[in-house]
Amino acid sequence: MNSTAVSGKKAHRRRAFSRADRTTLAAFVGLPLFFHLLLVWVPAFLTIILSFTYWSGISLSRIKWAGLANYKNIFFDTPAFWEAVQNNVIWLVWFAGIATPIGILLAYQIDRQIRGHKFYETAYYLPVVLSLAVTGIIWDFLLRPDGFINGLMGRDIDNAFSFFGNYDINIYVILTIASWRHIGYIMLLYLAGLKSVDLALREASALDGATEWQTFKKVIFPAMKPVNVIVIVITIIESLRAFDIVYIIYGSRGGLPILGTLVFSNIAGEGASMKGAAYAVILFLLSIGPIIAYLRATFRSDVQ
Repeated sequence: MNSTAVSGKKAHRRRAFSRADRTTLAAFVGLPLFFHLLLVWVPAFLTIILSFTYWSGISLSRIKWAGLANYKNIFFDTPAFWEAVQNNVIWLVWFAGIATPIGILLAYQIDRQIRGHKFYETAYYLPVVLSLAVTGIIWDFLLRPDGFINGLMGRDIDNAFSFFGNYDINIYVILTIASWRHIGYIMLLYLAGLKSVDLALREASALDGATEWQTFKKVIFPAMKPVNVIVIVITIIESLRAFDIVYIIYGSRGGLPILGTLVFSNIAGEGASMKGAAYAVILFLLSIGPIIAYLRATFRSDVQ
């Protein structure tokens, strides 16, 4: 095909879009893109800049360049930061080692249509439709000193069991609550993936004499690589962006420091510093790695 024919085809393709088509594209693509840039990426870019400044957040004329001072303060003079990192790592290990595998196991059992599978699917899916803030409110009502559980055990507020007041178990109580929703979320994703696995692969594995575990390990699990990548990325991101439940239960009391609460409590605090912006940038950098890995895996699979 010569160059004249190619250029003619491109010109014809350009002319194929009428004025109504261009208006529709602008309305359904251009406007969302504009608002996405305006409300997400512009504030993100400004936050990165402000993390290198001192500013009370009141007057633009009071912005002063701070260089790396806010980051030095966080890394070397703020013990709460390293405690928060530790708690987020525990959150990630708990989700990756306990909550996510339970979600996968539930999805596999429901896909096998065990007895009562419809009930289990509905029961574990219900928490997914609730926001983390609502989840925190529900469990705070159940477990606080004057809440439902202590009332059920016949304990008044003076001798109530403190589920959230014991510093040694705080994070594990919160992780159990967070898992209530995360398990259902992973179950839903994995169940959708299992429905897409070719039945012929399972039948061939059964004919070869493989057990159910061998079939899952050697056939089903590798065939669900795109879903596995999504589950891994979601597990990491959910562990890093944890905030709602902790703040609903503890507020700004600092009962369980995590990176999300440090961002919120320092958003324009500490006098005239921008430590909150610096915390936000650190959290962004920790989160962007899994997102890039997910996008690379997705685009690579699309190309192949």
